[in-house]
Amino acid sequence: MSILKVKPKSECMYDCISLGEIMLRLDPGEGRIRNARSFKAWEGGGEYNVSRGLKKCFGMDAAVVTAFADNDIGHLIEDFIMQGGVDTRLIKWVPFDGIGRNVRNGINFTERGFGVRGALGVSDRANTAAAALKKGDIDWEYIFGKLGSRWFHTGGIFAALSETTPDVVLEAVKAAKKYGTIVSYDLNYRPSLWKSIGGQDKAQEVNKEIARYIDVMIGNEEDFTASLGFEVEGNDENLKELNLDGYKKMINEVVKEYPNFKVIATTLRTVHTATLNDWSAMCWAGDEIYKANDYNNLEIMDRVGGGDSFASGLIYGLMEKDDPGTAVNYGAAHGALAMTTPGDTSMANVKEVERLMAGGSARVVR
Repeated sequence: MSILKVKPKSECMYDCISLGEIMLRLDPGEGRIRNARSFKAWEGGGEYNVSRGLKKCFGMDAAVVTAFADNDIGHLIEDFIMQGGVDTRLIKWVPFDGIGRNVRNGINFTERGFGVRGALGVSDRANTAAAALKKGDIDWEYIFGKLGSRWFHTGGIFAALSETTPDVVLEAVKAAKKYGTIVSYDLNYRPSLWKSIGGQDKAQEVNKEIARYIDVMIGNEEDFTASLGFEVEGNDENLKELNLDGYKKMINEVVKEYPNFKVIATTLRTVHTATLNDWSAMCWAGDEIYKANDYNNLEIMDRVGGGDSFASGLIYGLMEKDDPGTAVNYGAAHGALAMTTPGDTSMANVKEVERLMAGGSARVVR
């Protein structure tokens, strides 16, 4: 029996649509933000990265719903999106006022970290076009009723951007459910985003309402605690290592409160240094726990986007393989490979993912 009732491809234009902000990422490479004289530009956004991975790595038809100020920075980000193969027709373009007083595009300065120095992100994303989205701005009836999508993904980062974005999320997930689209949500709790709009109390108020419409919930122990108010027993207070038994007990409480959850998934990461992590993942589905292969002492080039690549691999596995155990292994392997290359988005292909899942090594491929 299928865990999820995913609509057939023949009924939909898209395999997946994501809703979220996409920023211009400026990366100082091996250096520091504070000392940099040059930056490499990428695109990135927690929700978008999932659709991008589904398209670029797994060959699925994907689109993104977002908004940009109509200037050259917005069109630079659009060009990056096009290079990744994600459909841009659902982007809302907002007239630019010339200086960004009323509307602008988000910029994210991100350094990768190395050894004892952790990764660092400095976002410049207030008053962006995406944060200004409000209920009624997007025609969800057209998107889900006319175009059709098998899957819809969004998350707690977009929900935290402003006082209006939670309403956009709720409007979207309700429309998706109306048309039989599977909905996934990555809690992705960011204290800095919630700080000025009500803090953790507001985060819980918003996410508890959204959670009623979610089929596949993704989040680590901090996410479930901060966003939904659940506690993981016996957890390391510094969140260096997950208490797996405690997390399993928490899931039992979560599904009592949210019986609509069909799948709950999380990455499992133990941070030894910024460049050396133990990495794995697990998911709950159909009253069973499935754990992915362990990637111990995984060498990290750029950890940003690893969780998003996990999500895209998981979604691909759930859609195409209909097996939670296989799906969580697609997610863990894709996330592991994504963190070996720079940038928010994955550079892996499905053959590399499946090779790693099967125990493949890093020997030269000739």
